[in-house]
Amino acid sequence: MGRNKKQNPFAARKRQKRENGPERPDRRALPYEEIKRDNAFFIKYYHLQKICASEEEWSQFLESIRDNLPTTFRVTGFKDEAKALLSIIETQLFTEYVRAVAELHQKAPEEVERPLCLPWYPNGLAYQLHLTRKDIRRSEPLYRLHNFLIVETTAGGISRQEAVSMIPPIVLDVQPTDKVLDMCAAPGSKTAQLIEALHAAPEEHKIPPGFVLANDVDNNRCYMLVHQAKRLNSPCLLVTNHDSSAFPNMLTTQPDGSKAILKFDKILCDVPCSGDGTLRKNPDIWLKWNLAQAYNLHGIQYRIVRRGAEMLEVGGRLVYSTCSLNPIENEAVLQRILKEADGALELVDAGHLVPGLKYKPGMTDWKLATKEVDQIFTSFDQVPESLHTIIRPGMFPLPADEMAKIGLEKCLRVLPHLQDSGGFFVAVLEKRRQLSFEKNDVVEVVEQSEKAKQPATEPQLDEEKSVPWGPQRKKRRLHGYKEDPYVFFGENDADYEAIKEFYQLDEALNQRCLLTRCITDKKKNIYYCSEPIRDLVLNNEHNIKIINTGVKTFVRCENRHTVHPFRLAQEGLQTSNAFMGANRRIQVEREDLVMMLNCTDPTQPPSTHELRKETQERCKELGVGSCILKYVDERFTLYTVGWRGTSSLRAYVHKDETIHILRLLGADLSKFETNKYEDARIAAAAAAEAAAEAGKDAEESESSGEGAAAESASPGNGAADAVESTTTPMDTEVVATKS
Repeated sequence: MGRNKKQNPFAARKRQKRENGPERPDRRALPYEEIKRDNAFFIKYYHLQKICASEEEWSQFLESIRDNLPTTFRVTGFKDEAKALLSIIETQLFTEYVRAVAELHQKAPEEVERPLCLPWYPNGLAYQLHLTRKDIRRSEPLYRLHNFLIVETTAGGISRQEAVSMIPPIVLDVQPTDKVLDMCAAPGSKTAQLIEALHAAPEEHKIPPGFVLANDVDNNRCYMLVHQAKRLNSPCLLVTNHDSSAFPNMLTTQPDGSKAILKFDKILCDVPCSGDGTLRKNPDIWLKWNLAQAYNLHGIQYRIVRRGAEMLEVGGRLVYSTCSLNPIENEAVLQRILKEADGALELVDAGHLVPGLKYKPGMTDWKLATKEVDQIFTSFDQVPESLHTIIRPGMFPLPADEMAKIGLEKCLRVLPHLQDSGGFFVAVLEKRRQLSFEKNDVVEVVEQSEKAKQPATEPQLDEEKSVPWGPQRKKRRLHGYKEDPYVFFGENDADYEAIKEFYQLDEALNQRCLLTRCITDKKKNIYYCSEPIRDLVLNNEHNIKIINTGVKTFVRCENRHTVHPFRLAQEGLQTSNAFMGANRRIQVEREDLVMMLNCTDPTQPPSTHELRKETQERCKELGVGSCILKYVDERFTLYTVGWRGTSSLRAYVHKDETIHILRLLGADLSKFETNKYEDARIAAAAAAEAAAEAGKDAEESESSGEGAAAESASPGNGAADAVESTTTPMDTEVVATKS
């Protein structure tokens, strides 16, 4: 090794460890150890707070919070086929559930406890299974249940979500006309609920007049949020990436064309928290829980709810929620904002919106402590000066007379033992008048927006650093990658005119709400968003980072047989269907739709001659290109994207949605059913057989090699004889030349 060559410090450290003694065993090779569900500080702190009324209830609380969390899911309520899917779940799925659980636990079917319909969830659309996520994921008897949950979640038929997490969107009471802000939206299960509430009256609104703006500070989690919300295919969703505590004032256009600061009717503040209410789902929190987390988070929680209160419309509603049991993160934050609001905000009781939910009232008295819970404080005067930067005066409960005025007992505290759930905290605030610290200077916001539109000037580099050679400093991206632009259609767009003519689009469809994500003459994907979302994007795209909006509606699809270059997208059919003319529609019978969905080979689409005569007659009037397949059932009506070929008709649907529709039609799903355990056994058997064959070949090769060696060792066979017997005349010539 050269003297000046830099050594690898990791390799040197590894050599030193090897020289010093035997290495410790690799922990990854050891069997997984179950997490010990105990934390002395946690138990001491919450026992001190008296979150339970008696010692008996405290024991029930500890027993429950140490147990695994049951699985819960809810059916997407605004879809036309929701009742049909719910009926399938309550009959076919739960019959299979009882059989599988009986096999898993070696019980008689009549001894198995049936899934519980959550009494407080609207319209009986949510269920709790007496199984954990681990049970479902790792038990072969439950593979059909596992498949159902995966497929229906992807297709948007259901959402897997913790039961207590469903409460905040319910008490927010979203209506289709509301302007809704979800300040800390990722991973998106609550956002999906808000979107469902927005679309709850499709018979009244083709497209809801309201919208949901979902924001998160974490760029990576924003994409998780998009993935979750996109299953619902709503044109009324805008996803942004910004610090919620410093969320900018948004501009909106008034009916008279003037600009105004946007105020939201409903705001959800599901703030970051220590998460000790999720101990049943995330047992690793037992290992790291301490009070410092709550003290550190109190400030950011307060700043988020304060900013939310500023952006709330007078008469609007704000829901503050955490998955924490700690009063420092809950009641202490609320008393602080309520005191500062001085009557502009009011806590309201929302228990009537969740009838049947068991909960405790909010706390009006609590104590603070050190990280080790070895010193208890009932007032700020008792706090040592060394802790003054950690424990602040506003964290302590207000005097009794002030506490009585704000009504913290109206909060909802959900504890795990009350109904076999996680822990959660929810409070509902309503705005009675404008806040004294609220800033509503629209001129200033417009000026900032205009300034942000100006192209940024690159900083001048030193002459010696501007050269293309030498060490280069990579620009650090603080907020993820730069997003593609949002390019809306103009008044006289040639592509739109062609689309409008081919599909006979209704004049009610605003072409200016169609957009693409790239600046090009040849558009590939065309998206659609609602008019309020378009206005938000155009007014604020330079002030805030927009991650995603719009639902895919048209896709370029050209071949030698097509008359029109754009096909319909299944994702956007929920929106575009209401504006389509009759010329590209065809009603199909159940047998025809089942046959088309079962055709998984795109190169062999079903011939029109295989369809029923009624469908064949309708096909004759339909030219080549994209179309809408309509199926009418007594319980629901289904619309899917189809493709009319020169002599074929097929469904243009994703695999998971295919299974979802076939399930609704009562068709045979065995073709799509996969048993990963059986597949693993087949793969293991094939691997063992291949290994055996390889071993057999190795033995044969070894025995033939021994025979050849014995022959070469016999008398009279010299090196020259070997060369002569194993080379051709040409080989001999080459060998001689080389020598």
